[in-house]
Amino acid sequence: MNRLVERFEQLRAKNESALIAYVMAGDPDSLRSLEYMIASEAGGADMIILGFPSSDSIADGPAIQAASARSLQAKTTLKAFVQIIKEFRACSQSPLVLLSHYNSIWKIGEETFLKQISEAGADGVAIPDLPIEEATNWLNQCRKYHMSRIFSIVSETDEARIKRIAEQTTGFLNIAASLTSSNGTSGDFFNKTNALIERVKSLLPTGLPLVMSLDNATKESIQSLANAGVDGVTVTTALVEKIAQGILPETLAGFIRELKDGTRRISSAVS
Repeated sequence: MNRLVERFEQLRAKNESALIAYVMAGDPDSLRSLEYMIASEAGGADMIILGFPSSDSIADGPAIQAASARSLQAKTTLKAFVQIIKEFRACSQSPLVLLSHYNSIWKIGEETFLKQISEAGADGVAIPDLPIEEATNWLNQCRKYHMSRIFSIVSETDEARIKRIAEQTTGFLNIAASLTSSNGTSGDFFNKTNALIERVKSLLPTGLPLVMSLDNATKESIQSLANAGVDGVTVTTALVEKIAQGILPETLAGFIRELKDGTRRISSAVS
């Protein structure tokens, strides 16, 4: 069974959302980023998203742009990226999703990229800037290499487009909404999030998990999303900034452990 599918099923049985940790490959270097991945899992992260650095990251926030720049400065090539995946897979069976801008993959070649990461042990790829209308070849290559194809929507995406994207998505559908940059503790945040999640989930194929990206993650904001019905929360900027500060892997594990507590839903009514 696909590792992503299996992990989401396990978490549903425990009435939990997935805590997904984002780490930029090669930040500050290959060995340390691997240590941060392992520490995230040790702290309770259910899945890892591993970023592939890009010089075309203008759509990212400042923290991730800086992480990408540090990774490129550390000479994180495709070969180094693949090696990180192999070394992580040698010691872990946690689901591993790769995140990249499409231009970086296009320069390498879609099939070359997918073949190498598939053989290394990746489970899926998320490309936030690849329009579904231009993804035909990418989808076919993902099917060929049994790679989960993960797409993103935003809060403004209309219903017809959500359905079209969701039909081609496997692994999970990601919401990259600007409202998730809030700390998640205000009533306005909670009300908007509830409405958005309810709307999107009603449009998804049965069984397709819904994940939201969260910049300034706290236990409380993650719990708000979990109780609202998301199947997973990806912690991005909060982790990247701690890594930029040179935090020890064991300290990062402790931070992850605190966040994981928020994924355990208070109410058993959410399914």
